[in-house]
Amino acid sequence: MGERETINGVPVTDEQVETWAAEAEAGYDIASLKKRGRGRPGRGAEPSQVIALRLTADELRSLDERAEREQKSRSEVIREALVRTAA
Repeated sequence: MGERETINGVPVTDEQVETWAAEAEAGYDIASLKKRGRGRPGRGAEPSQVIALRLTADELRSLDERAEREQKSRSEVIREALVRTAA
């Protein structure tokens, strides 16, 4: 395994690769894998749409400060602001 191979910044060892290979050769329980679900949980009955938003460094800093202060995610703060201004 090359020195550059990592997962989330953690080097992948030959032992880890051997463990994964043994798991694959033994087979997987497909039913339990399907139970995990895919992606993020929905926000309601309707599918939601992802949009890109460009912010300056100052805007992003303000957003992050507010989100941290209110113990919310960036998305929650943005959605709440949209609801207040769009009403």
